[in-house]
Amino acid sequence: RYDILMKPLQKNLPAIIIEFKVHNPKKESSLADTVKAALQQIRDKAYDTELFATGIPKEQIRYYGFAFAGKQVLIGE
Repeated sequence: RYDILMKPLQKNLPAIIIEFKVHNPKKESSLADTVKAALQQIRDKAYDTELFATGIPKEQIRYYGFAFAGKQVLIGE
């Protein structure tokens, strides 16, 4: 299940899907790798299916991965 999904109230505004991940040094070598893992999870688990079902096209969906390591944060799209 996604961490955050924001549906637009107006059709011309984008929808947003956000996935949070805590950096695991055993699996990822950097925060950038953790962001990539978060974005890959969004794709692999098809978190955007619910938005497509409501008629929101892929071009109007923004995908964000947040990676955390202590007080460090990296955000990628």
